[in-house]
Amino acid sequence: MSKRLILVAGNIGSGKTSLTERIGSRLDWETAFESVSDNPYLPDFYADMKTWSFHLQIFFLGHRAQQHMEMFNNQQSAIIDRSIYEDAYIFVRALQSMGNINERDYATYMQVFNLVVKNLPPPSLLIYLNAPVETLMARIHSRGREMENSISADYLSLLESYYTDWISHFDLCPVLTLRTDDLDFVHKPQHLDIVVEKIQEKLSGKEEIIF
Repeated sequence: MSKRLILVAGNIGSGKTSLTERIGSRLDWETAFESVSDNPYLPDFYADMKTWSFHLQIFFLGHRAQQHMEMFNNQQSAIIDRSIYEDAYIFVRALQSMGNINERDYATYMQVFNLVVKNLPPPSLLIYLNAPVETLMARIHSRGREMENSISADYLSLLESYYTDWISHFDLCPVLTLRTDDLDFVHKPQHLDIVVEKIQEKLSGKEEIIF
């Protein structure tokens, strides 16, 4: 199989990081993940979202654009945990809707975002992970990350509505949708085998199966 760039998208708690790790290991692909520990804006953002939302998203925009290009230029196939497109169409949209990014900053962000993504090479495949909000909440609580304590079901539902809208219009590459509430690729090797098979089928142009 030729060089591929795969993006993994989905709501908080949908299983993006776990899938990225396991697919990378199984197929010997390069992996890339969201910047958290070295993100200089996250502590300020969680302390005062309204003041720091715009700064945080500009940081993510630069980080993801660089990550996208580095993984595209890598000789090995690569899989990235979360896409640059989700920032604009899901998270910045949500922050603007909740009043944490004003109209002026939202317009500025989208102008820069559109200039950046216009020059990015398209991915080979987008894997969209989908699960009910109650499943997402249970997973978020079970992993016990302090920064996620404020995440509510209403917020996840808002994000989910934006994901549905975004995926329905996404046409940069083929999309493989996986329902992850009954799909356990972490503890059941046979489930990971199925996912790998469906990814390879999708990349080779075969029929998509949605779990």
